[in-house]
Amino acid sequence: MMIIRLKSMQKLTVFAMLAIMLSGCRSSQLMRHKSTVLPDVRPQESVYTTPVEEWQPTTVSIASQTHPKTLTWAEAKRQQLEALLRDSLLERSQLGLSVYDLSENQYIIQVNADQRMRPASCQKVVTSISALHYLGGEYLLRTQLCTTGEVKANGDLTGDVYVIGGMDPMLSKADLREMAKALQTMGVKRIAGKMYVDLSAKDSNPLGWGWCWDDDYGPLTALTVDKKDTFSEEWFDALKTCKITVPANARTQAEKVSIDGVLALPTNGCLGRAVCPASAHLVMEVTHTIDQLLEKMMKDSDNIYAESLFYQLAFHTGEKQAGRKQAVRLINALIESLGLHADDYQIADGSGLSLYDYVSPTLLVTLLRYAYGEKEIIGHLWSSLPVASVDGTLEKRMHGTPASEHIYAKTGTVNGISSLSGYAKASNGHTLCFSIINQGVSKGSLGRAFQDKVCEVLCR
Repeated sequence: MMIIRLKSMQKLTVFAMLAIMLSGCRSSQLMRHKSTVLPDVRPQESVYTTPVEEWQPTTVSIASQTHPKTLTWAEAKRQQLEALLRDSLLERSQLGLSVYDLSENQYIIQVNADQRMRPASCQKVVTSISALHYLGGEYLLRTQLCTTGEVKANGDLTGDVYVIGGMDPMLSKADLREMAKALQTMGVKRIAGKMYVDLSAKDSNPLGWGWCWDDDYGPLTALTVDKKDTFSEEWFDALKTCKITVPANARTQAEKVSIDGVLALPTNGCLGRAVCPASAHLVMEVTHTIDQLLEKMMKDSDNIYAESLFYQLAFHTGEKQAGRKQAVRLINALIESLGLHADDYQIADGSGLSLYDYVSPTLLVTLLRYAYGEKEIIGHLWSSLPVASVDGTLEKRMHGTPASEHIYAKTGTVNGISSLSGYAKASNGHTLCFSIINQGVSKGSLGRAFQDKVCEVLCR
């Protein structure tokens, strides 16, 4: 009887389990009419190998079924940058943006990157990279002092004195005193001949092409002192300090004199203007390095320094009285060599002051990419760029953000334009180059605020 009773209980247990399962089936059928049935997420082998009494249902969320794609670092950055495009500033102004990952050799984002836009002082990026390409990082700006004739026992210099201008904006009063001391060391006490300035390193245009009437710069000449057109006065003061007498006929050259077939004309009513003859004796040369020029030009955005470097390019062609056209010819050749069309752009000057300068973010990024790959260029360029929160025109920007001390870039500001182009150190160790041009902004500060947000994304 015990055996029969146990078998009956087993039958009852089986019947109870079948009832429960049938009840579950009915419930699932009803649920089909009420809601979507979730898929069975149990491993397939469990249906066949796991005893029913051992199986425990697993709670699974719907989100876990979708398997969202994991974004790459570049894709995530692109999304973050695209989110910035909803900024209300862009409803009333134009944006040109290009970001390139130098470590992965790919663009991260391009927004209106091929549009022609005014670069403001980001034009200095074009000038500096072109100059380093053609002139090299060891290039020197030279101002030379030469003489003809001989120095007599009584200290009279029987010949003439020439100062050859090299359009060096760093030439100072102290340099002129050193030049005068060099004459004094030769034994010169009196200049019996005449004095000339050789300004043949540059054409006679006093201003840049497309500069506004109220741009307080210039004149652009091959011989300035502390960036001012006061060479004659300062030179005579330096000679006087060294007790070198300058007769009246040496100070004023009213007549026209032809030297080596080149007409010499008076300048500032004090010094004649002529090309120094090849037979003249070099007394002294004042030099400054291209790095010295680049630091002031890029970190402080000095326009006269930029124009000086622009005309160094023109002088490099070997043509006398060279000007904008000669410099642009070289820059356009570089642009073409990088796979772009020079006709798509207009290079008006070296500083970005001109209303006629038109470039694009793509051009600027292409030049930055090229410079980064040239070890003879990048060291000189990188050290000259302002650093966010540290120095130059970026000293007061991006403090307390991921971009602080990780952005190395040239700023640009003229009325209606704000720009920023350079390099970024990303948090993943990548090096990026970028160009941002905000055109048509009512205030430069609005453009700068947008650029800072972009830089924060790049470095975050």
